[in-house]
Amino acid sequence: MATQATAQRSFSFLRIAITLQTLTIFLQAVSAGLLLTSPYGETLHSAGARVMYGASVLYVLAAVLAWKPGGGSPRPIWHASGFLVLASVQVVLGIAHVPSVHLPLGVLMFGLSVLALARR
Repeated sequence: MATQATAQRSFSFLRIAITLQTLTIFLQAVSAGLLLTSPYGETLHSAGARVMYGASVLYVLAAVLAWKPGGGSPRPIWHASGFLVLASVQVVLGIAHVPSVHLPLGVLMFGLSVLALARR
C-alpha cells in the first residue's frame, strides 16, 4: 500500500512539473511579444528563460522520481531529458540572437510540452 501511495505522489509531482514547464514556455511566448514592444520585455524574457530552464530540470527530476519507486518504464526520463536538451539549445540560440531557429524551436517545445501534458 505504501509503494502505491509513493507512486501516486510521484505521478502527481510529474504532472505538476510538466504543467509548470508548459506554462513557463507559454509565458516565454508572451514575453517574446513584450520583447518586441516594450522596454522591459528583454528583462522579462531573460528572467523567464531561467525559470523555463529550471522547470525543465524539475521535469527531469520528477520523471526520475516517478520511475524509481514503481520500477516502471524509464521512457518519461528520456522525454524529460530530451526537453532539457531542447531547452539548452533554446537558451544558446537566444543568447546568440538566432531568431530564425529560436522562435520555431519555442513553438515546437510548447507543442511537445502540451502533448506530454495530455499524455499524463
